[in-house]
Order: sequence, then structure tokens, then C-alpha cells
Amino acid sequence: MADRLLFVSWGAGVRGREERGLEVFNEAIGMLGRMQQDGRIESFDVALFEPNGDMNGYVAVRGSAAQIDALREDEEFLRSTVDATLIVDRFRHIGGYTNEGVARQMEIYQEAIAKVPQSS
Repeated sequence: MADRLLFVSWGAGVRGREERGLEVFNEAIGMLGRMQQDGRIESFDVALFEPNGDMNGYVAVRGSAAQIDALREDEEFLRSTVDATLIVDRFRHIGGYTNEGVARQMEIYQEAIAKVPQSS
């Protein structure tokens, strides 16, 4: 089961590049679909938001640490990332944890809290 997550989000499309933006989006979703079929990632979800002036959508890619690390180094993924940075604002990749990975991160956090004097 996946314990890692790569959160990819973006803001508004660059004006005048909307058609290219749609192409890049569709290419990226196709690439992730192939990667899931090949077992290179476990799964991914896509969300598009109502207009809000901040974040227009995200893709959450799930996999093992090795799968997410390999994804970040994959040349096709890197090229897709570069394409995306040219057609949307506030493009981000944020690594994270899911499923059993959350439990482990909470253990680490609880251990750190135990070392900090608590005030009432």
C-alpha cells in the first residue's frame, strides 16, 4: 500500500497559453495513467477547483518512497513539469505521506513533542 504522496498543484493559466495548457494537462494525465498501468505509481487523483484566485487544481500521486523518488527523476515527468511551469502560475510539487506513512510521521512528531517542555 502506498505510504508516500506527491502533491502537484497549480494556479491560473497564463493568459494566451490556454490551448497549450490543456494539451500539457491531458499529456500529464495520460502519462500518469500509463505509469499506474505499468506499476510505476500506485494511483493518482485529480481535482479541479471552482474559480478562487489561488489554486485551480491538483494531482495527488500515491506510491512507495521508491516509486515517488523514481517519479521525480523520470525524464518524461521532468519534461512535463517544465512544460507546466511555462503555462500556469504557482506550480508546485510537495512531497508528503499517506496511509501508513501518516502513522509513522505522527510517531516522529510525538517523540519530538516529548522533548519540548509543555506549558499550561
